[in-house]
Amino acid sequence: MANHKQAVKRHRQSEAARVRNVHYRTVVKNVVKKAYAAADKGVEVLTEAFRKAESMLQHVASKGVIPKKRAARKTSRMAKALNQNA
Repeated sequence: MANHKQAVKRHRQSEAARVRNVHYRTVVKNVVKKAYAAADKGVEVLTEAFRKAESMLQHVASKGVIPKKRAARKTSRMAKALNQNA
């Protein structure tokens, strides 16, 4: 365990960030999965699910939880797959 005040605080901060990042990654995974699953439910549901997933990917990438290029890649692949189903 850390012995200095600064190191203790840094550990506390990094643990909070880790928990927050795990939550964001889980939310992104579920939203993207729902967008792919919405392909059978009609165009309105599909576009709404895609919009929500794209928004969440951009938000999480802007926070640094995932790299920006990974978010762009996931968005691109999702759009490509959903356009084939629409």
